[in-house]
Amino acid sequence: MLSNNPFAELAVYVSPGIMQAFVVLMILLVVGGTLFDVWHKQSAKYFAELAAKSAKGDREIGDSEKMGIAIQTAMVDVATSAEFCNPDRRKAHLLTMWGFIVYIFMTLILVFGADAENPGASGLTLFLWYVSALSVCVGGYWFWFFIRVDVAAEGLTPFRVERADLFVLSLLGTVTFGLLWAMFQGTGLGWLMLAAYIISAIALFGGVPWSKFAHMFFKPAAAYQKRVAYASGQAMNLPTLSRDDPAQQERHSMSLLKDAPMNMGLGIKREDPRHY
Repeated sequence: MLSNNPFAELAVYVSPGIMQAFVVLMILLVVGGTLFDVWHKQSAKYFAELAAKSAKGDREIGDSEKMGIAIQTAMVDVATSAEFCNPDRRKAHLLTMWGFIVYIFMTLILVFGADAENPGASGLTLFLWYVSALSVCVGGYWFWFFIRVDVAAEGLTPFRVERADLFVLSLLGTVTFGLLWAMFQGTGLGWLMLAAYIISAIALFGGVPWSKFAHMFFKPAAAYQKRVAYASGQAMNLPTLSRDDPAQQERHSMSLLKDAPMNMGLGIKREDPRHY
């Protein structure tokens, strides 16, 4: 199965130009949907206001320091999703995020290199296409059935679907039906899976204004801006002193708590929230 190039075999029935035009259309839908999301939610204005506040901090951030902050943001907040406290949530997110990124690039290579006369070409690309799709499935279904807050902590059914679930469901539908299409290609079920694959892809890339797709672009920007704000001393209007700071300890109204351990009061984190 891992040596089967479904796009090359589809090229026997559908012109590669049509497949490529469809991919270009999906890219344009993502760009247009993201720009609409920026305009509708005024995200650019929001980040501009945060940047202006950071400029009024206790110290000025130079270009070299900003570059260092950008690299730190990319390596820590983006590449490794270090902001997640729940290790399982972090693992699921990494499997889904990196699987989706690799899947997109491998799909582009396969579609724009589709050749019905050489269906076994690009062995490494095919392998990465299948593995990345499986990675999205593992991370996505793990999150959907076991990690979602309303499922894990509130005991609600994982089969409840709301509008906010458009992104994750369309993403899972795209990779799942893509794998099933490759598996059953050449059969009647294969054509049905191809139709579901196309519909899911349209929902995923065309539903950007109504889903969390644009969140992938905004989240790194927000993480970078947060680091800049703290580096400048502005700290987004949040207190910069922590309880382990001597000055902060002396401000405490109860003398018994001045020397209290830093993990005091965090008993809620000793066990998973399963009290429904």
